[in-house]
Amino acid sequence: MLARFDDVSVRFGDLVALDRTTTTFEASTSVALVGANGSGKSTVLRLLAGLLDPSTGRVERESGVEASFVAQQHGHHSWMPLPVIEVLQMGCYRRRGLLGRISRPDREEIHHVAGRLEIADLVSRSFGELSGGQRQRVLVAQALIGEPALLLLDEPITGLDLPSQETILRIVDEEVARGACVVFSTHHLEEAQRASRVMLLAGCVIADGEATDVLVPEKLALAFGGRLLRVGDAVLVDDHGHGHAEAASHDDVGHRHLHEAAHAAEHHDV
Repeated sequence: MLARFDDVSVRFGDLVALDRTTTTFEASTSVALVGANGSGKSTVLRLLAGLLDPSTGRVERESGVEASFVAQQHGHHSWMPLPVIEVLQMGCYRRRGLLGRISRPDREEIHHVAGRLEIADLVSRSFGELSGGQRQRVLVAQALIGEPALLLLDEPITGLDLPSQETILRIVDEEVARGACVVFSTHHLEEAQRASRVMLLAGCVIADGEATDVLVPEKLALAFGGRLLRVGDAVLVDDHGHGHAEAASHDDVGHRHLHEAAHAAEHHDV
């Protein structure tokens, strides 16, 4: 076990972002967080990253476990005039500190991760001038420096070009094979199906397990309400209202109803 939530909840005033969650995150696994906007996906990632404290319960990380977090991109970062090489060097700050000198092993690791993300030819360019897919690959490369045991990705391929999507999904598989736990949020069911495990969220955990058991119409309907479309045998999420705000107007009564409905769905033949 790399990390554990023990009866964790997160509230912002009267708003419930995540309600009473107990779960673990294991090495050599990928965990897809699926749910509508405001369902708690980013909250789970921020808790694991140590950027948010739970309102109740405990978040525990195994001793020595390092986490690296790639947040959603907002805007085009045109304000960031740094060259790509300096953005990558920031990945060394976790172990060197802001004033630490970049060593030869650091430079070798930066070169290695740049090759893995296919950005070696971009290191002298300005980060703010890159395309969205290029920027995301740079940020994922930065996150890989130091080989974190927990790699946390908030909608890592949303809106990217196909080559960038394929590169980042390959990296997820490679990091799991290395022994890391990769936790990523997504609205795309096809992306979630690649994960070892899926957590379906709606301010609480609707279902948690293998994709074949979790991504079924009855449980998806609980998480997304009426925003589901059927195309043949496929179920698609119609989530055009998706934004980036995480806190949503959930309340305790609503969560109790969702827990009860999820429990019923678990015992229904689906």
